[in-house]
Amino acid sequence: MARIVYFSRDFTSHDWRFLDVLANSGHQVYYLRLERGEQIYEDRALPLGVEAISWKGGQKPVGQSELLELRDDLNRMIASIKPDLIHAGPIQSAALLVALNGFHPLVTMSWGYDLLLDAERNPFSKWATRYTLRRSDLVIGDCETVRLKVRSFGIPDRRIVTFPWGVDLQYFTPEEQSKAEGRFTYLSTRSWEPIYGVDVIANAFVKVVREKPDLHLVILGAGSMKENLHQILSGSDVKERVDFPGQISYSQLPDFYRRADIYLSASHSDGSSISLLEAMACGCPVLVSDIPGNREWVHPAENGWLFPDGDVDAMAEFMLRAENTRHQLKDMGRNARKLAEKRADWKVNSQVLLSAYQSVLTEMKN
Repeated sequence: MARIVYFSRDFTSHDWRFLDVLANSGHQVYYLRLERGEQIYEDRALPLGVEAISWKGGQKPVGQSELLELRDDLNRMIASIKPDLIHAGPIQSAALLVALNGFHPLVTMSWGYDLLLDAERNPFSKWATRYTLRRSDLVIGDCETVRLKVRSFGIPDRRIVTFPWGVDLQYFTPEEQSKAEGRFTYLSTRSWEPIYGVDVIANAFVKVVREKPDLHLVILGAGSMKENLHQILSGSDVKERVDFPGQISYSQLPDFYRRADIYLSASHSDGSSISLLEAMACGCPVLVSDIPGNREWVHPAENGWLFPDGDVDAMAEFMLRAENTRHQLKDMGRNARKLAEKRADWKVNSQVLLSAYQSVLTEMKN
């Protein structure tokens, strides 16, 4: 049994998923939270058996200057707990702090955006990314796009482990749900932040409703683009066609996917998007931006469609195409579920993580 510290930026459903696996792995697991944002990402308690670490971090949002101020307290925590391994990410924040303390073995986990967007954002991010990756004993990513990016920093393949985070296929299922009669529904589940392109979805829906006013859009979540989003959808002919359920609980998610005809995502950057995999596991065809991470999962006209990133007109055109070919959607949904079963089973994929831990711990002993 090893003492493992799982160190993450905030507490999301993704963190819960990883902690749940670790809690049932036989290891002694500690959870270290870097910051506490204003948005609630996960309403479930920590999995049984995971011990939350009390320290100076984890109380408020943390900027670059505050990040470095936490270094000494992290060092105190490491000296107190004496972990055998620290799993940390994102790269330029949680993992960087561990790297600065010189701790080994460090398993750095990319969250996708930290490599695909933040790594080149400014001189500090470039330095932090290179510094952290080169001091990591293992780097974990969720798709081929991330793996290639890690390699571009000179990290050899033997120190990179790639696997889709996946979903619970017994929880996200394509069970039949009754839909509003005659109502074709699009679903968006991403946070209302610029990276996720929710404004693209809103603008595309405005165009779609002009063609077919009986269509419907459900937008889950919340975020900094609230005013912009509501302004785009403020027209009287559009507003009544849009539902804003807000931030729903994890237990409610499957029903939203099942009731939707098409899942939408206009994200400008993604690895293997968990919400995309959840939709596919529920048998919901998808319409998503044509970016590398999505191309690894979406096969046009087989389980969904891809549209050029940021192209409102193209997205609207595909949204109408989906509605016009609704008789094909059931087969596309079945194909989506089959692919999820083949490649996105979290119970299977999570074992890759545990094997990676074991290999690093064994190497350190030798």
